[in-house]
Amino acid sequence: MRLNMRWGAGIVTGLALTACGGGGGGGGGGGGNLAALALMQAPPTAQAEPIVASSTVANRCAAARTGTDPATGTPFRDRAGTLDDEKHWVRSWIDETYLWFDEVPGGLLASAYATPVDYFNVLKTPQKTVTGRDKDRFHFTEDTAEYLNLSAGQSVGYGMELAFLQRTSPRDVRVAYLEPDSAAAVAGVSRGMKLLEIDGVDVVNGTDTARLNAGLSPANTGEVHTFKLGLLDGGTRTLTLVSANVTMSPVQNVKTFDTAKGRVGYFQFNDHNGPSEAQLIAAVNALNGAGARDLVLDMRYNGGGMLSIASELASMVSSREASDGKTFERLEFNSKNPFRLTPAQASIPFYAFAQGYSAPTYQALPQLGLKELTVLTGPDTCSASESVVNGLRGIGVKVKLIGGATCGKPYAFVPQDNCGTTYFAIQFKGVNQQGFGDYGDGFQPDCFVADDFSHALGDPAEALLATALTGQCIDNGLSKSEAARQKADAKAWAPLLNRPPSRENRVITNLGRQPS
Repeated sequence: MRLNMRWGAGIVTGLALTACGGGGGGGGGGGGNLAALALMQAPPTAQAEPIVASSTVANRCAAARTGTDPATGTPFRDRAGTLDDEKHWVRSWIDETYLWFDEVPGGLLASAYATPVDYFNVLKTPQKTVTGRDKDRFHFTEDTAEYLNLSAGQSVGYGMELAFLQRTSPRDVRVAYLEPDSAAAVAGVSRGMKLLEIDGVDVVNGTDTARLNAGLSPANTGEVHTFKLGLLDGGTRTLTLVSANVTMSPVQNVKTFDTAKGRVGYFQFNDHNGPSEAQLIAAVNALNGAGARDLVLDMRYNGGGMLSIASELASMVSSREASDGKTFERLEFNSKNPFRLTPAQASIPFYAFAQGYSAPTYQALPQLGLKELTVLTGPDTCSASESVVNGLRGIGVKVKLIGGATCGKPYAFVPQDNCGTTYFAIQFKGVNQQGFGDYGDGFQPDCFVADDFSHALGDPAEALLATALTGQCIDNGLSKSEAARQKADAKAWAPLLNRPPSRENRVITNLGRQPS
């Protein structure tokens, strides 16, 4: 992925690093250039610099913003400062709020890093999980204006979400899904199509990353780019797409299926953002109205988002009897308790009412009243999506996973803007009603099934959904040795979406707020 880059730039960063023998990866916070990676591998150290209170250097900016802050409707709090002020704030903020502040290497000199973001990138724990993965794979920043747009469900692009099936040459980049009424959807692009060329540049083996960047990650609306796509029948198609402001539809394909065990509901859920609140309520109401007695929740491409939305969804899946008075997720923070939370404030309940993101505040949430749930998953199932699984399991709901292993992100952030950059440093670990939250290597599925790009999402013949509807765990045509390899390393075979790390997140937006 990338730091402070537009949605889509991660693809080309991944291609460029692959060409040099590296590789991309999911989970956010990667990206950058080789020089930056070198700094991260061998950061300059010396005697520790003094750490001041973050409040004394907050909003002191080398390039102070003026005018009205769209997030608050009040004037920006920026004031004249320097890059050193910004770097001092970063160091202080990490020391005060970072979950593993006492594991950050000592003696990292702010003066050795050109920008506050460069400095932030190294201020994290170097420790590993039991399987050898970085303990903190989720340390990242985003441009504040772009982050606010994404949180509101807006981005610049074509409306097609892309997935890597093969990152190294010969690369295999496919269309995972589309936003309704987007430029790509209107042009007839569909799931499973393979990117072959962009503006005449070979995607499969090409090295002209500058031109690929321009087409994959348009900087502005109104840009015109040509795409050659491989079709599922073996043919090709060349078309022109014009970049535009894309409104994301986080809930899609709401439908029911009549099966041997009764009527089963299904919907695809892509983002825990503000607009999803009203769409989730509408989906559950529709399934209740259709008489659904079971649910297949497709979160294979849902990287997370607002933790309160995850709580609302879990509440709608379960029943009042099961969830009332129970904790959806309890937040564990560092020994300094930087946000001064009481035990009650650190416990997020199963919300019974809408929190007011896109539905009326305190609107009663509908419920399916399920004791069992099937979730379609993969390595793009991250953070708040994993909270839904863990939270429901914590109150005794049986959650069956079909697909691939999830990304493994039991952590949460309070995004913090300073001088136009929003910083995401892990500040909380989330545990469920039973006190469980140790899934840093992801949840393993009950049935491993490779993602099926030959069928549309929501098609009962699509491999993951077909497995869920029939209740039969099949090997999806894999040999036993290949199935074993996939189980051992799901990251080696399952697709990884191209998206900004803020869409692979567990964001706390109402810290300390008590439900009525």
